[in-house]
Amino acid sequence: MDKITWALIAIVAGALLGAGLTYVFKKLPEKWLQDYDYDPKAPDFRLSKRMKFIPHGLISAALLAIAYSAAIICDNGFFLDGSNPYRLIAVLLAWPVIIMVAMSDRLNRIIPDEFSIALCVIGIGSTIADCLVKSPWHSPYAAWYVPLLNHVIAGVVGFGVLWLIGFLSETFLGKEGMGMGDMKLLGACGMLCGCYGLVVTLYVGIILGGLFAIPLFIRKRVRIARENKMIRESSDPVAARRELAKKKANIHFADDPDYLAFGPFLALGAGVFIALEPVWHAQLFGVFAAMGVYF
Repeated sequence: MDKITWALIAIVAGALLGAGLTYVFKKLPEKWLQDYDYDPKAPDFRLSKRMKFIPHGLISAALLAIAYSAAIICDNGFFLDGSNPYRLIAVLLAWPVIIMVAMSDRLNRIIPDEFSIALCVIGIGSTIADCLVKSPWHSPYAAWYVPLLNHVIAGVVGFGVLWLIGFLSETFLGKEGMGMGDMKLLGACGMLCGCYGLVVTLYVGIILGGLFAIPLFIRKRVRIARENKMIRESSDPVAARRELAKKKANIHFADDPDYLAFGPFLALGAGVFIALEPVWHAQLFGVFAAMGVYF
């Protein structure tokens, strides 16, 4: 079959599987989508939010259709004609997990460890495949263990970068910088993508996060200005401010309007890399090699 036919098949398969993730997400164990110390008998306990077909299922269907078809359209021998078919298998397996990571963090502010483990397992498969079949990112004369080091180092660095950010934030700012879920997720993404892919993951994640953070920041400033105006115009500003503070204190952490989950952008960054790996390789491999970064 030609590439167009494969792309059409990928679009249909991606759309159907993406829509089906709504059902899968609803069947996830409750404890996966709760904090580690949650107590279902606590007076303030509430069930986790679940994906709905509209809009979450439609969004998932669109994302998966785009990811699968993009992998086929941008293929230049990596996937369909290459000697390492696991690269395409990794795209097919990892993207549904990536979407559920994004949905889980968006809806419940939690990244289940099981999702990070799944990505790590897929990454281990990629590592084994790269060790058995030479990766285009490495010299054909490289020792068999070079791809292994590439993926393991990326996993350690991915976890370590966010751990360091969190440590510095708690030490010098007195507040949490990064959650353990984000750290484990980026470590798993490093294992999946390798060192080159980790660079792309962070780059794409930061860009996507910035695009969403700007309107969120503007909305926050507008809301704060509106709240301050309401307090000033109140007959009892002190009571009005106290009431507003009480309402904010009662907001569940997953409903915080000012919260921006960074995990989904990290996961999507990894997904963009593995789906468009042929493009990244063509554009970046020469640049990395010229800089002396050659794994």
